[in-house]
Amino acid sequence: MTNIQDVAKAAGVSVATVSRVLNDQSSVAPATREKVQKVIQDLGYERNLLGRNLRRSETKMILVLLQNLSNPFYSKVVQGMEDVGHQNGYNVMVCNTDLDEQREKLYLDLLKSKLVDGVIFTAPTLSGAALSEVAKHYPIVQCSEYKEKAQASRVSIDNVEAGYCATRHLIELGHTKIGMISGKNRLPSAIDREKGYKKALKEAGITFRSEWIQNESYGFQGGFRGTKRLLKSEVKPTAIFAISDIMAIGSMKALKEEDISIPREMAVIGFDNTGISGMYDPALTTIAQPRYELGATAMDLLLQKIRGEEKKIQHKILKHELIIRDSTTRKKLLE
Repeated sequence: MTNIQDVAKAAGVSVATVSRVLNDQSSVAPATREKVQKVIQDLGYERNLLGRNLRRSETKMILVLLQNLSNPFYSKVVQGMEDVGHQNGYNVMVCNTDLDEQREKLYLDLLKSKLVDGVIFTAPTLSGAALSEVAKHYPIVQCSEYKEKAQASRVSIDNVEAGYCATRHLIELGHTKIGMISGKNRLPSAIDREKGYKKALKEAGITFRSEWIQNESYGFQGGFRGTKRLLKSEVKPTAIFAISDIMAIGSMKALKEEDISIPREMAVIGFDNTGISGMYDPALTTIAQPRYELGATAMDLLLQKIRGEEKKIQHKILKHELIIRDSTTRKKLLE
């Protein structure tokens, strides 16, 4: 395998000169630069970037930890991270934790061993105290999901307000019996969206019934099962708020199986505004998260930390948006 010494010998220059050419330094004469570049091409020399970066105590690699690689919510989030990372000379490695704390700790060993320069958590399982301890010594950022007590920068939306917005939309359409399909693993976002849901009900003078919240696994089947149980409630809802689009699609599948018309007999609203939300029939009303901006902001915060530019811990809150489509219609007009 050709090394830098072979290139220097073939070009008749010093190793230092070859290094300056490789690093695109201006102190090399044009003729010498051209000669060295030709030898590099002729010999097929390839730089050992990993070795170089390790000598500099950097890898130019960022680790992104997702709770579930199959969740369509993360596609735009990761794209935002990658774009900002690449613009700044960093590559992104994505790994799945499946909300397993031991797996998360194993991935953190990559950071502690200096095999990556920083980590973005999208759904940390470590405690706030444990994350704070990691953040004292290594660059980390929380994105979307976060531990409130962790002393680390984060970016998210206001999930309480977003849950309130979704529920308020259904109330304004005339619905007073509103079911909710939430997550059984009790992620902070789910808990906060429930708080917003209950806040909207209370504000409207609607008595909350515990049977109206069904905690299920994230995904299509979770939405399907949760809806089947809601339909068996003593007081059956006329509208359903699901905390993700894919759960809402599962909900609509269950409603269609029962020949329940959407939105005439049951309105449905989802969350995230993933690509599938506008493709389903009927098109799904949803709460849009700025997914790309979440990822881009998280990467920007992390790079500030890596470069030593972080002046203080930052908590960034981005705006959500209600996207009204065909799955919700004014109830009073249908009665």
